[in-house]
Amino acid sequence: MPSAQMDYIHIISNASLMVKFVLLLLLFFSVMSWAIIIIKMRYVRRAFRESDIFVDYFWKSRDLASAFTKAKQLDGSPVARIFRIGYAELRKLNPSGKPGEGGMSEGEKKSSKYEFSGSANVKRALRRAINTEMTRLTQMVPFLATTGNTTPFIGLFGTVWGIMNSFHGIGQRGSASLAVVAPGISEALIATAAGLGVAIPAVIAFNHFMQKIRVIETELHSFSADFLNILDRDILR
Repeated sequence: MPSAQMDYIHIISNASLMVKFVLLLLLFFSVMSWAIIIIKMRYVRRAFRESDIFVDYFWKSRDLASAFTKAKQLDGSPVARIFRIGYAELRKLNPSGKPGEGGMSEGEKKSSKYEFSGSANVKRALRRAINTEMTRLTQMVPFLATTGNTTPFIGLFGTVWGIMNSFHGIGQRGSASLAVVAPGISEALIATAAGLGVAIPAVIAFNHFMQKIRVIETELHSFSADFLNILDRDILR
């Protein structure tokens, strides 16, 4: 095994400048991809764990004030964050569940349009909060898709360049023996192998995170709908 590693190091050290550049570029993509994988894995895991805690607490307490206090303690939960925004919007209304009534006639206060305004304000706030959370969840994830799509072609470019140099060397030496061809072909194939080695984990991680993000998105929409139903039934009406 050590001798094989030494062979790879020897091949890379003797590679052409273009192949070395390709390998350095692939190394950059690999480091960035693994950093994103580790960061997003911790973020998504925390989001699931704290969201489960908050939703369980919310349905057990049904007290919005205490749920708001709990939500402030669970900063890693997307569900808790959208609830905080919805509750903050709700607190802008007066205790009857309506916006401030100064300067309005009794007929205006009882109109159906006015009755609906409190719920509509909270609904808009929740929708904006969900969009913000989805932007936060998907942040950096597209880089994994870019890595998975481009690095095999970058590696292939290094391979093609290495093979071109090999054939050029054959033409200069006038010999097509294995001893002449093999080093250049080995150098070229390392670039393809490196490109695939970078792309495969990135694609797997991208698909994994997108599936988890879709689950969280569904949970956000479900909680938002349930929260609005509670407001319409018990508070705003």
